[in-house]
Amino acid sequence: MSGLTDALTGVIGDAGVYAVFALMLVDAILPAGSEIVMLYAGALAAGAFPEHGVSLFSWEVESTAWGYVVMALAGTLGYWLGSLLGWAIGLYGGRPLLERHGRRLHITPANLDRAEAWFARYDQWAVLVSRIVPVVRSFISIPAGVFEMRLAPYALLTLLGTLPWCFGFAGAGLALGEGWERFHESSRYADYVIAGILVAAVAYLLLRLERRRRRRSVRAADRAG
Repeated sequence: MSGLTDALTGVIGDAGVYAVFALMLVDAILPAGSEIVMLYAGALAAGAFPEHGVSLFSWEVESTAWGYVVMALAGTLGYWLGSLLGWAIGLYGGRPLLERHGRRLHITPANLDRAEAWFARYDQWAVLVSRIVPVVRSFISIPAGVFEMRLAPYALLTLLGTLPWCFGFAGAGLALGEGWERFHESSRYADYVIAGILVAAVAYLLLRLERRRRRRSVRAADRAG
């Protein structure tokens, strides 16, 4: 974990906004440490690293608030575009593509079957739920295309799930500020806490969706009777 963190933060420190955009674009298809990317982006916006600043094209962003917005939006836009690319790969490559090359994309036949069951159970809401689950969020883009989910709801639900993720983690990095180094040293423990909170939130959401589905099934059965 420490080696991955060092590599990601080094890239972001050197390339700033552009690195955040590119790494989040990749993370929409393959896991690229989006949590660390956005945390570090927020800390960078807070001025935690005097040798590095936030700049966009020729604009040197001196305001902490605007730095935070620029970094969070860069992550959101990168991830959103990457998710559209993943959807297109799945749509035009189809299941045969994943059966041939899925392991290179970390999508095994078993994972694809689970994703198919996920979509069958929760329909398009599977996209929104998956976007707030660590790691899983990187494996839903291509299957969404394989299962021919319509582009408009897919793009909207992905955006709705990505905005709070990017702004939330960037905000946490902003709050850490100069405490980033201390966080870095104990990041493995923070990962467990963050993952635990997100998993609990997703479990609660899934429970509500399941209860809603059951109520619809009961009402449908009553009408049919």
